[in-house]
Amino acid sequence: MRYRITFAAGLAIGYVLGAKAGRARYEQLTRSARKVADSPVVQEVAGLVGAQVGNAGRTVYDKAVDRMPVTSLRDFLARPTDEEVEFVEWESRSSNGTQPRGGKNAPGTGEEN
Repeated sequence: MRYRITFAAGLAIGYVLGAKAGRARYEQLTRSARKVADSPVVQEVAGLVGAQVGNAGRTVYDKAVDRMPVTSLRDFLARPTDEEVEFVEWESRSSNGTQPRGGKNAPGTGEEN
């Protein structure tokens, strides 16, 4: 029992002393960081970096829009799939008489022209 009380007292004293030392070090680091952040050189560099990041983001966005010219989700969902395009082309060929209706090479049958 005596060892438990001694151990608990040691933990409590160590915690209190460590917390005080830790708080002082934390405040010292905070002051140093604030000085660096408020420096005019650091502010200027941060502004330049922020502008470059903004320009890079805009460039990436423009390239993505060029590759995928989708203006909205509705536009994207309204686009036919490859199978739908194939079916529409097949139907237009069969309706104008270039291919028998329901015959060979119908979409989905796995047969090619």
